[in-house]
Amino acid sequence: MRVSVLQFPGSNCDHDCTYAFGSVLGCQTSLVWHGETELPADTGLVIVPGGFSYGDYLRCGAIAAHSPIMAAAKRFADQGGAIVGICNGFQILTESRLLPGALLRNQNLSFVCKNVTLRVDSQKSPLTARLPVGSLYTMPIAHMEGNFTASELTLADLEANGQIVLRYVDEHGEATHHANPNGAARNIAGVANRAGNVIGLMPHPERAIEALLGGTDGKSMLTGLIAYVRS
Repeated sequence: MRVSVLQFPGSNCDHDCTYAFGSVLGCQTSLVWHGETELPADTGLVIVPGGFSYGDYLRCGAIAAHSPIMAAAKRFADQGGAIVGICNGFQILTESRLLPGALLRNQNLSFVCKNVTLRVDSQKSPLTARLPVGSLYTMPIAHMEGNFTASELTLADLEANGQIVLRYVDEHGEATHHANPNGAARNIAGVANRAGNVIGLMPHPERAIEALLGGTDGKSMLTGLIAYVRS
């Protein structure tokens, strides 16, 4: 199984992701340039990494959503393939309408870079399918536009269908206002599409892959992801 990491002008977590999946987790991993029109034939997982695709002009992810490779990613998703968008990748997936909602400017209008605590609220995604509901993980965030928003009707639908897979919580696992780093609706840190095979999250599991980086909670999450996709 190959992990295909999409690469746009301005991506800056693409090599982090190839290191995490390749060097640490032992997967065949390829960078796929945004101008390509097809994914490698043996792709089993697509990662849309963080960064500042196209300099975040217009809106974060708005131009990347129209890159040639995203048409291939949409076909991959329509066939049931697993796609995970991290940070800017999450923004790209919402702009591509592969995920509901939108990512707005952080509520405090400032760039936020720190560790957060996440709670798994649903196993309806390859990313969380092997993680116990209610389990807590710590990993970093680094973004200016991580404020997830959607209509009340959409939010209710996400809740009812188990599509809210991760929430920002405090050390006790409570989704409090203080634990919410960006003002996201209902403390949402990660969501899946209705089918569950497309996931977006603002935190960076690939930056919590080794103890040297400050923690290994991201490795636990990505290991479960790979095991699920391979199965």
